[in-house]
Amino acid sequence: MKLAWGSGARLSTWAALVAGLGLSACGGGDSKPAAAAPPPPEVGVVTVAPGRADLAAELPGRLEAFRVAQVRARAAGILQKRLFTEGSDVKAGQALFEIDPAPYRATLSSAQAQLARAEANLTQAQSLADRYAPLAKTQAVSAQEALNAQAAAMQAKADVAAGKAAVQTAQINLGYAAVTSPIAGRIGRALVTEGALVGQGEATPLAIVQQIDKLYVNFTQSAAEVMRLRQALADGKLQRAGGTEAAKVQVLLEDGSVYAQAGRLLFSDLSVDAATGQITLRAELPNPKGLLLPGLYVRVRLAQAEVADGVWLPQQAVARGATGETVLVVAEDGSVSARPVKLGPAQDGKALVLSGLKAGEKVIVDGLQKAKAGGKARPVPWSPAGSAPAAAPASAASKG
Repeated sequence: MKLAWGSGARLSTWAALVAGLGLSACGGGDSKPAAAAPPPPEVGVVTVAPGRADLAAELPGRLEAFRVAQVRARAAGILQKRLFTEGSDVKAGQALFEIDPAPYRATLSSAQAQLARAEANLTQAQSLADRYAPLAKTQAVSAQEALNAQAAAMQAKADVAAGKAAVQTAQINLGYAAVTSPIAGRIGRALVTEGALVGQGEATPLAIVQQIDKLYVNFTQSAAEVMRLRQALADGKLQRAGGTEAAKVQVLLEDGSVYAQAGRLLFSDLSVDAATGQITLRAELPNPKGLLLPGLYVRVRLAQAEVADGVWLPQQAVARGATGETVLVVAEDGSVSARPVKLGPAQDGKALVLSGLKAGEKVIVDGLQKAKAGGKARPVPWSPAGSAPAAAPASAASKG
């Protein structure tokens, strides 16, 4: 009986050990939790809002004076005075130079004297012709004498007319001695100095006056671009900018700033330059304060067409590949998909999407390296300041 009890005790002890090991094994399994899936990455997005967009091209150009007048000496002589300040604004008709007028005054006096003599001869000849006319009817004088008197009177009239023309010519030449500005504008440096002999054989250049209160902007555009634009307008894909009015142009200066005054397109050339494949265009630009100068290199922004439902996106939102341009779109459930888009010309660091997006869709701008098509993402509004929306949570986590 003692042995039997001992065997039972041993069996109970083994059963307790096995049960304890089983419980220990179960407890050990509960102490190691399964790995949790990482949360979707946070990305900055912009919401698509289609609207009217202008298609503008930036083209190289140069400024040209609206009018240019070369001041020349039309009278020969010694230049006595310069009557203007170089680089100043002058008015039309303002005296600029004075050429020695003495020879021309003498010529005018001589012409006036010749005219006076011709007028005196006319008085005498006309009086004789008037007296012979009735005497010839009564045969008191011969008909030949009356005819000779009448011819002398007519010749005297011709001499008076020639004398008047000579006086007028002398007055014109005397006027040329005072050189005036043909137009209003800004005058440059004097090309001659006092004491120089001018006008001998040819009209000597004296100065240049340029009207710069408004300027011309001459620029060129690729003929291929013009043809594509015209085809898109003809197909109805685009609308002409400004309707029937002349297209507006903006001028960008060398430092990148935009000139305050807008210009208007005047014309485009009817032919293509065979050497460059470019078409020449010209615009008129107001310059009331004279800040811009002729010859200055500028960039011209020309609005050529309009898109009724265009979407502006930051350039970094668009990926360019062999198959074209795509953007990443986040759906309401957080799923990310790649969307092919069609782009227009970029402007001010932004891409113009012509088609491929719908209003209200969310396009990823910041965090593209963390998101991929087919995955998930958590969209937050993006601001142009940078990746602040996506960086803030990471910073907070690091502090915790």
